[in-house]
Amino acid sequence: MSTDNLLFAKTHEWVKVEEADGAKIATVGISAHAIEALNDLVYLELPEVGKEVTAGESFGEIESVKAVSDIYAPVTGEVVEANTALPDNLDSLHDDAYVNGWIAKIKITDDSALGGLMDKAGYEKMCQEEG
Repeated sequence: MSTDNLLFAKTHEWVKVEEADGAKIATVGISAHAIEALNDLVYLELPEVGKEVTAGESFGEIESVKAVSDIYAPVTGEVVEANTALPDNLDSLHDDAYVNGWIAKIKITDDSALGGLMDKAGYEKMCQEEG
């Protein structure tokens, strides 16, 4: 998948927004940059379907052999689907973070947070500045 149409949060989540049945659905995952930085992944906690999430708040966790990191909701809404195959196949995050590595799909109830997300170029610049 091309990352050109994705949006990125400062906390390294990616978002793809699509229209479905008159609603905006955000597919959310963790950027390849963050996955590479975490390295050896051992555990992933997915958000529960039906959970109300708020942009900027933790809605899951990912753990590597060296760190535990929160996964932050980049949008506000309701989790309508979680990638339940992912916790048993964390290698798919390394293989393709932007196709099979999605974490959850969120039905957006307030799209104001979308304005605070970065495009691919902005995200890449931020990652370079972080070192």
